[in-house]
Amino acid sequence: MADISASNSRAPDGAAGIATGGSRPVPFRGGGFRPEPRRFVGLAVFVALLLFWELGARAGWISPLVLPAPSEAFGAFMDLARSGNLQKHVAASMQRLVIGFACGASLGLIVGTAIGLNSYARAAITPLVSAIFPIPKIALLPLFIIWFGIGEGSKVATILFGSFFPMVIATYGGIDSVDRALIRMGQSFNLSRWDIIRKIVLPAALPAILSGMRIAASISIILLVAAEMIGAEYGIGAYVLLAGNLMATDQLIAGVAMLSCLGLLVNWLITRAEKHFLSWRN
Repeated sequence: MADISASNSRAPDGAAGIATGGSRPVPFRGGGFRPEPRRFVGLAVFVALLLFWELGARAGWISPLVLPAPSEAFGAFMDLARSGNLQKHVAASMQRLVIGFACGASLGLIVGTAIGLNSYARAAITPLVSAIFPIPKIALLPLFIIWFGIGEGSKVATILFGSFFPMVIATYGGIDSVDRALIRMGQSFNLSRWDIIRKIVLPAALPAILSGMRIAASISIILLVAAEMIGAEYGIGAYVLLAGNLMATDQLIAGVAMLSCLGLLVNWLITRAEKHFLSWRN
């Protein structure tokens, strides 16, 4: 009896493990595949790629006409900043992206929620979404130019249209995946329909909604560049198009780097939103 007590006193508590007799403690394996942050791994890989690229360009392994060194692209970026055109290009692109994405994502959230919660809306709108979503939105840009002119209206409409459909599909897909037992539980407690939607349905569908928002943001950046390549004086897409026409590859790489930074910014914002609204998953 004393041996059993001594063995139990040496066993780890709770999640640390379980020991019986002289066997080895079993490690805790209840983490649920939760990803652990590795803060500097991505940065280290990025820096290593840039160093390899720079060394390859300086050693002559990479032709400067095909792919200039990062230092040359950075010099072109600094020239653009000193000229004062950097602010104009970035401001024009950000304005179009924010307006188009915000309007498209908001409308997609509303329509997707209506489809997920209302049978008539599902029957009426789902076939239209299925028919229009596969169409490449850039193919509709000439039509938008006819409707809204060659100015800002057609560019914003292209981004809005492109971000609308991913949000619709992600929203009603997330609502459809909500556990019905949770909804029945809310009904058994006599919660109103609005309280069930606000406290059960939308929070449970939020992971899918934020994933759809990430996809919609990526599509919006692609459509932003394509729209700015047609009839735009300022914008990152217009800058990239001009650099390509002039065969200025250093400026072209600088423009692509600006688009990459824009994508990283959008991804960071959505990641922060996920950490804030989905903290209950941890």
